[in-house]
Amino acid sequence: MKKVLPVMVALLLSAGCAAAQSDTTNNLNEVMVKENRLKLPFSKQTRNIWIIDNQQIRNLPSRSISELLSYATGVDVRQRGPGGVQADISIDGGTFDQTLVLLNGVKVSDPQTGHNMMNLPISIDDIDHIEVLRGSASRIYGLNALTGAINIITKSVTSTGVSANVFTGSSFKKNESGDLYGNYGIRATGTLALKESSHLFSVGQEAGNGYRHNTAFDNQKVYYQGKVNVGKTDKLDISGGYIHNNYGANGYYSAPGDKEAEETVKTALAAVAYQTKLTSFWTLLPRLSYRNNVDDYLYIKQTPDKFHNHHVTQVLSAELNNTFETGIGEFGLGLEGRKELINSTNLGKRSRENLGLYAEYKFDRVKNLLINAGTYVNYNSDFDWQVLPGIDAGYTFLGNWKVFVNVGTGERLPTYTDLYYKGPTNIGNEQLRPEKSRYAEGGLKYNSNHFVLNASVFKRRISNFIDWVKAIQTDPWQPNNYGQLNTTGYTLSADYNTGALTNSQVFNSMRFGLAYTHLDPKVKTVIPLAVFSRYAIETLKNQLTATANADFLKVMSFTLTARYCERISYKDYTIVDARASYKLKNSSIYADASNIFNVNYIQAGAVPMPGVWATLGYKFIL
Repeated sequence: MKKVLPVMVALLLSAGCAAAQSDTTNNLNEVMVKENRLKLPFSKQTRNIWIIDNQQIRNLPSRSISELLSYATGVDVRQRGPGGVQADISIDGGTFDQTLVLLNGVKVSDPQTGHNMMNLPISIDDIDHIEVLRGSASRIYGLNALTGAINIITKSVTSTGVSANVFTGSSFKKNESGDLYGNYGIRATGTLALKESSHLFSVGQEAGNGYRHNTAFDNQKVYYQGKVNVGKTDKLDISGGYIHNNYGANGYYSAPGDKEAEETVKTALAAVAYQTKLTSFWTLLPRLSYRNNVDDYLYIKQTPDKFHNHHVTQVLSAELNNTFETGIGEFGLGLEGRKELINSTNLGKRSRENLGLYAEYKFDRVKNLLINAGTYVNYNSDFDWQVLPGIDAGYTFLGNWKVFVNVGTGERLPTYTDLYYKGPTNIGNEQLRPEKSRYAEGGLKYNSNHFVLNASVFKRRISNFIDWVKAIQTDPWQPNNYGQLNTTGYTLSADYNTGALTNSQVFNSMRFGLAYTHLDPKVKTVIPLAVFSRYAIETLKNQLTATANADFLKVMSFTLTARYCERISYKDYTIVDARASYKLKNSSIYADASNIFNVNYIQAGAVPMPGVWATLGYKFIL
């Protein structure tokens, strides 16, 4: 760690003398954090929230949402292939099943397995910003937000037009046939802005022959989003999307036997919501959503009848969210119901129901003081009743400074894979109980138009922690309520944006970001024979991210990023990426270099990540 930090700082300072491209962007403090009932701008938040805003999305050298999230401190992205082919996302030392993923407030979690949560029908070109809420968040989002939640917010349509993004890349290494490893992508978006409605439609295709044996991939995406004004105050939101994702899964889940494995994941999402203002103080938002996921896994693609798993999962959800503005504060009430069904060759045909009730209260009637308190009451047909309260508070002083504290609880239900899987190397456990968490955090924030600072420390205890364990190396993995996982951590992060530099003849704007997270997890096991653990000892211990971006000569841009990761049971490594772009009249050309120093590293299982990879792309807007 001591050796890496000076190198990263030197790299980023040199990047500050380089440059970047700038479009009109919202001030970070003006971003509205879009919780489903009570909403607050980023500058007033009393939680530890990390925002990846539209300026960062435009400038970071990323091709996928999972690659974008790897720059968010506290987020552990464990990819099994580049470009978002398959990735597990966790927050602050949790597992990938303990993080809730949402798209515009709609939950997209998969009751089969968390491995499929990031199979989303949108590309990064469709995203306005991403909200990463750290800490147990059940009082806000309900079940499975045990360690936090990630809410992906798509762009709002303001004008009619067409845009496209075409790119290709390669590692310049050759496969067994003598062909260069490479990939290509084509994305297009059309927007229509009418007087009383707006519409967004996007399509995408990305494919490649991989970066090592049996890692070729091919995926297609389509997404629609429509907003209609009904009368003076009411709004109708409609969205839907589909992704077909096929890839070679060499070493993804059970290496080395799965060298010839192949997986196809097809996900369809749909949601319709209606916002109406019933009175001057009462806003009602009902919403229906549906998710269908097909996961088809071939252990050996040449012999598809051997260990062929085919899972079809359906989730139907109904929500009724209410907001009441009163003289003593703002109240939020919500009711949700969810039906989860699966028909699987391995897991069987099963279903379960969930009913939840939210109650929230925001108090801001005392100057400089903001308190949010609430609870979530849940009934699940398999796991009975639970009450999950939480509270957070912040006090602003000296104008831009804020001290904050929050206490929360959470619960994560076992997935169908946890409960019922039957295989040669993995066996489910029908006796599993839900995981439960208690979380406390305190910290200090500074927010101004150009500078954002956050320093915080937290303590989290997860009881009934579920991990896949075994006594000896030759045993199959089986999930158990392994024990108690206690994690202490702290975060330091800073973001500085100069804004428009009117006095400079060369630089138009510059932005620097630096963030560090340290985690210290301790496991108290109740299973002495569980010698080998799959997830409890593989979390990140130290994570340092740094970015530097600059715009110059009104047409050129350069971004340099560095990510230092030290995993508990793995070597530490530093990944450096860069993007350079040149802006034309209605288009731009960009070049990315990923893993510039060709570092060898693994994020998940036995899957080595690609070395250096170069990408050349072209974007245009009409």
